[in-house]
Amino acid sequence: MARIYKRGKIWYLDISVKGRRVRKRVGTSKKMAELALKDAEVKVARDEFGFSSQDIKVGELIERFLEYNRTNHRPSTMNRYKAVTDHFRRYLTEKQPSVAMLSQLTPEVLEGYKTFRRDEWVNPNGKPVDGKIRQHTRKGARARTVNLELEGLKTMLNLARRWGYLKDNPVNQVKPLKTDDKRTVRFLSVEECHRLLEAATPEYYSVLFTFLNSGLRKSELEYLRWSDIDLRRGAIAIRSKADWKPKTGEREVPMTDELKDLFQKLKAKNKPEQDDFIFPIRDRARSHNWLRNELIRTALRAGITDLTRVHTLRHTFASHLVMNGVDLPTVGKLLGHSDIETTMIYAHLAPEHLVKAVAKLPFRATE
Repeated sequence: MARIYKRGKIWYLDISVKGRRVRKRVGTSKKMAELALKDAEVKVARDEFGFSSQDIKVGELIERFLEYNRTNHRPSTMNRYKAVTDHFRRYLTEKQPSVAMLSQLTPEVLEGYKTFRRDEWVNPNGKPVDGKIRQHTRKGARARTVNLELEGLKTMLNLARRWGYLKDNPVNQVKPLKTDDKRTVRFLSVEECHRLLEAATPEYYSVLFTFLNSGLRKSELEYLRWSDIDLRRGAIAIRSKADWKPKTGEREVPMTDELKDLFQKLKAKNKPEQDDFIFPIRDRARSHNWLRNELIRTALRAGITDLTRVHTLRHTFASHLVMNGVDLPTVGKLLGHSDIETTMIYAHLAPEHLVKAVAKLPFRATE
């Protein structure tokens, strides 16, 4: 059964099929609502309405999705999807308690998720407030964060399609938020870098110095072993391990003379085996947030109050390369970017370099 009805100025489509009820917002035009009604009736008759005769609880699908990720993806990817599904579970519990089955996940329900995330109080990285108001607590997850979470839900529901629980993915009908809250890249000045290093503990000094001189990702540094270091050639090999793979494939990063000297001193002091971690962070009883927490503590001692992300050190490496005339493709290769668009966030730092590049054109005006 299908019908249309009007609420205020908006027409809605109300459909019941196979014991399930779905409501869809059509718009302000009655004619469009009538066309949508006819289309729905045809789809119901052909059993093409968008969900399978099978159904599954949303919670059960989430568990199967997370298990799939534990098997098929690296831990960082699995953790990211778990964070997304945790947010989504909380939304359903607090705002949509009647939504239990997959067939009830309509575009309207998913639109509500955007509102939910934009209205709640969050801490850095979009994490919900745990009862403690911190210096960086703010109202609403950033638009870019919400859009990434929608992409995560889309991935989960695409998997549900492959498994035969859905015919259409409702996320496809949800518009992403406009990313008008995009921030400029935060990077440290040379003076801030010196202050940060001076405030670091001896162990964390080596970590910070490596980040600033190599541009490694957090996980790349955590999984770095002595077998990846070629002191003779002065090169760091970012390569796969049995339990970890680089985000964008393997690559090699040349070492500065200062970084090479640091590794030589660490090796002489510790006399490690080839398979030992250079920075034994993961094989100690430490929180997975140890690097970040220690960065915040070190930054506060150095008088830097807005440094809360380890990734800022990677931005610092790239930004200073660009400002010193290194071209963007080379910077992208050093960082391990899979496309130049990612590296373009640093383009605004190279105005003089771009002017010099254009000045090399051979065309000159004739007299």
